[in-house]
Amino acid sequence: MNTAHRIRPGGRLARCLATLATAALLMVPAAAAQAHDALETTDPANDSTVRTVPAKIGLTFDHTPVALGSVVRVEDSTGTDQADGPVTIVDNHVTQAVKTDSPEGKYTVIWRVVSSDGHPIEGTFKFTAGASNTTAAPASSSSPTTAGTGSGFETELITVGAVAAVLVIGLIVVGFFIKRRLRSPESQE
Repeated sequence: MNTAHRIRPGGRLARCLATLATAALLMVPAAAAQAHDALETTDPANDSTVRTVPAKIGLTFDHTPVALGSVVRVEDSTGTDQADGPVTIVDNHVTQAVKTDSPEGKYTVIWRVVSSDGHPIEGTFKFTAGASNTTAAPASSSSPTTAGTGSGFETELITVGAVAAVLVIGLIVVGFFIKRRLRSPESQE
């Protein structure tokens, strides 16, 4: 009596497809985790008016950016950079000192930092310094402006690519088993 169990090709295929499906499900959260850091608030707030030129500009991110290559330009209405010294990063707060003799007027802050995942992110926001507006805006904003992180689209693209790769591998494996099944001696009986 022969007690050896013969593994059916369909059983192998099912196990292989289950393994591929598990791999695909494990890849999706990893792709989402690759999203870049996001700017949460700015100080002063975007499109706000403050009484005087602030001594420093603040950016708060959802994660701690890398200090390497970080730049914050504080350009007045003539395009002159009024930033004073290097960017400082403590935890998730990026700070840029501003020259003490900076003129009142409209400012554009152009920032570029390296996300905690190693990819550069950048954006801009504007504010006005001076007494031209008698009502001062709040010091920080919960809705910062152009944070060109691209995290939404890039994350979706990575997820779609991972799922597509798993599907292609799955089709190749299915094709292999079908071809093997067609060549097996029991299929010719």
